[in-house]
Amino acid sequence: MKIALDAAAGDFGPGPNIDGAVQAANAWGIEVVLVGPAEKIRHELAARSVAASDKRFEIVDAPEVIGKGEEPSIACRAKPGCSIMTACELAAKGSAAGVVSAGHSGATMVAALWHIKRIEGVLRPAIAAPIPTLNGTAVLLDAGANPDCKPWHLLQFAVMGSIYALHILKRDRQRVGILSIGQEDGRGNDLVKESIPLLKSSGLDFLGPVDGRDVPAGTIEVVVCDGFAGNVAVKVMEGTSQSIFQLLKAEVLAGWLAKTGGLLLRGAFGRLRRRMSYDEYGGAPLLGVEGSVVICHGKSNSKAIANALRVAKDLADSGINGRIRKSVDEIKQNLETSRVSI
Repeated sequence: MKIALDAAAGDFGPGPNIDGAVQAANAWGIEVVLVGPAEKIRHELAARSVAASDKRFEIVDAPEVIGKGEEPSIACRAKPGCSIMTACELAAKGSAAGVVSAGHSGATMVAALWHIKRIEGVLRPAIAAPIPTLNGTAVLLDAGANPDCKPWHLLQFAVMGSIYALHILKRDRQRVGILSIGQEDGRGNDLVKESIPLLKSSGLDFLGPVDGRDVPAGTIEVVVCDGFAGNVAVKVMEGTSQSIFQLLKAEVLAGWLAKTGGLLLRGAFGRLRRRMSYDEYGGAPLLGVEGSVVICHGKSNSKAIANALRVAKDLADSGINGRIRKSVDEIKQNLETSRVSI
């Protein structure tokens, strides 16, 4: 079970990627294919006392990396041997069971579609972001891959999200909600209004429209929306949680009494921080492609990279793509039989 890691990508370069690879190998026995500038990777491994003979790590040279400011399609065409294109090519050839990257998310999607391809029947793959809630972990998709969507896309997102919630998140229920500005069917934009009949006829556990407050409250396990709204929602939640912890820290340090209380609650604060931190979730899988692809935050540290490698391995082990293929086909046939417009 080898996972290809885009080893030089991300805001902080190869350091966190190599540290994360070593952590994943030590913790879960994951073999990692380190894709990037070979000499730099060898230097980073040697600096961490990893022997050149360590079979858990394979190095594949890919000197070029796609930068954050580059247009994904143009960059992938211009740099066919760049790290993310090479990593996805390895997965397509069966030399790796999955791909992890903290680099340009758009380039990761382009490279995955280029080499790994879509699951048959899936119109658009979606980034499935794990969301901590009061009742466990939910999944929101799409979290940024598709800024503009059609109703049929959102239905497929709901199908893929439900399968992910059941088989990866191990949620007993897979309640689906469509992100809107209220809980009434008549509210929301045209995409929301046109998607509701499809979702109601799908056979999924569809609860209807939900607003932003319902997501962290844990009333649903699967949230569907277009990639523009989803990306904004995820980043607002990330930023809010970080701001809350900064405010708590400032209040705790404000006086000796608060410091005493903070010491007593240190364990609880630590558990809460871990529950809210994206480091613990590693990254967001790109559902709908014939492989295991995990997209990480650009600012991922070594812990996030290690957990992303674990997520990629779990996805590869799960057989989730076959379930997605079967469910997408079944729902399409059911809707065609019931003459619901798709």
